[in-house]
Amino acid sequence: MQTINEYMAADHARCDQLYADGEAELLSGSFEKGRENMLAFEAGMRRHFEMEEAILFPAFEEATGMIQGPTMVMRAEHVQMNGVLAQIKESLEIDDPDTTLGAGETLLMLIQQHNMKEEGMLYPMVDQHLTDQVPGLIQKMDSIE
Repeated sequence: MQTINEYMAADHARCDQLYADGEAELLSGSFEKGRENMLAFEAGMRRHFEMEEAILFPAFEEATGMIQGPTMVMRAEHVQMNGVLAQIKESLEIDDPDTTLGAGETLLMLIQQHNMKEEGMLYPMVDQHLTDQVPGLIQKMDSIE
């Protein structure tokens, strides 16, 4: 059986790869392909946040009663990252790869710190407290487009 940590870490890696592909394209001068990859990255990140905020976090909070704990911190970080994602999307709309890459560097630092907290602390806690719910949670998260 797949754990939440495995499932969500795989989604982190998928998003990271989308960013890396977009960055490589932009750096090589292929703006259209870079834009396509960056927009896929932006959509992937927003989907990831939705999986957590709509499904995973509420289930964890209900099971543990912890509403002022790690999920509150993760939500606050999502807000911060969403602001940078908006900057990336806006810069892509006006054909400004330099701003895209600059905002991307900021976002990568935020994502790395965020993912370490989730994979090192929150997801293992979810797996521990919601063991019997994991398959259903993964199924629900898979259904988010």
